[in-house]
Amino acid sequence: MMTPDQTIQILIVDDNPLNLKLLETTLAKDGYQVLSAGNGPAARKMAVEEKPDLILLDIKMPGEDGFQVIRQLKENSATATIPVIFLSGVSDMDTKLYGFELGAVDYIIKPFHPREVLARVRLHLKLSIATNSLIASQANKLKQITEAQTSMLVTPEMCPRAQFGVYYSALNEAGGDFYEVRPISDDIFGYFVADFSGHDIKTSYLTASVKALLQQNSAPVYQAHESMQMINDVLVEILPEGKYLTACYARLNRKTRQMTVVNAGHPPGIFVPSEGSAACIDLKGDILGIFKDVYFGSHTIDVNPGDRFYMYSDGLIESSEKKIVWSAGSNKLAAACEKARSIPIQEAPKQIARQLFKENVTIDDDIVLLGIEV
Repeated sequence: MMTPDQTIQILIVDDNPLNLKLLETTLAKDGYQVLSAGNGPAARKMAVEEKPDLILLDIKMPGEDGFQVIRQLKENSATATIPVIFLSGVSDMDTKLYGFELGAVDYIIKPFHPREVLARVRLHLKLSIATNSLIASQANKLKQITEAQTSMLVTPEMCPRAQFGVYYSALNEAGGDFYEVRPISDDIFGYFVADFSGHDIKTSYLTASVKALLQQNSAPVYQAHESMQMINDVLVEILPEGKYLTACYARLNRKTRQMTVVNAGHPPGIFVPSEGSAACIDLKGDILGIFKDVYFGSHTIDVNPGDRFYMYSDGLIESSEKKIVWSAGSNKLAAACEKARSIPIQEAPKQIARQLFKENVTIDDDIVLLGIEV
């Protein structure tokens, strides 16, 4: 990416040696590093290798003309963003418009005056510098948001007594899926997986709000469904219009060996007993953040040491490319979880995700897979 303080390279493409020499001299005197090519294939090869900051491209050339050159440059990700200025003796409007349609940023008519070329070059280099600076600034801000969001996610090393493992992958910088693991007492732990509608920057800030609500409403005095109800009551008041989230909340009491699962419009959890087959815990429930009067499906399971429970977001089991929905996807996930019995819980979610995506499937959503071991 070009910055204001680096050497600026300009590639000139013209089959006329006199034009090449005139442009080389003009641009070199103004401090630019000049590259030159006499035909289209050589120009494209040089553009890929050198990544010039701007290309001055003749249209009428033997063999591959300028239109063919720019079309291939724009189809190549390595050269697609390089600004191209056409140089041509053809001045009719249709030709100009066609050049702009192909992606040219400007069109200079031959015979040209060197000072005009310099003025056009300066203008488009300034625009390119400004655009690249804006892109870098936006990317940096999104990177900071991503880092801030990721830093809020608890890791197995941070809470070893919770005995969990997690696989987390955000499709965009501001992910809509997230999870939380909270110690409620010495023997009781809360596990939460949620999926916000939308994946914009606003969502990343709402994630922090939900985590704070979990902290405030997950005390031992509250039952699991009561915690979800109180969280919903607040979210109804604070979420912007059109925003909501689905969630699954599991509360494990390691002393009494009971796990309560509460579902708020989320995909079914997967229970893998140490002895027995994996099964989906499919509970009906309303989503969070839309209505005051809601119902959350709740189920309490008697568990034993070695039993596992997996919570996840729908991006793990749904695929728009292969038209896979919850019902088929959750069964496939249950089989993968069963195969991962012998893998330590800290590594199991990652291995399960790899198994599910070993085929060439386009991932089109955020992914969370949280595994809990009793």
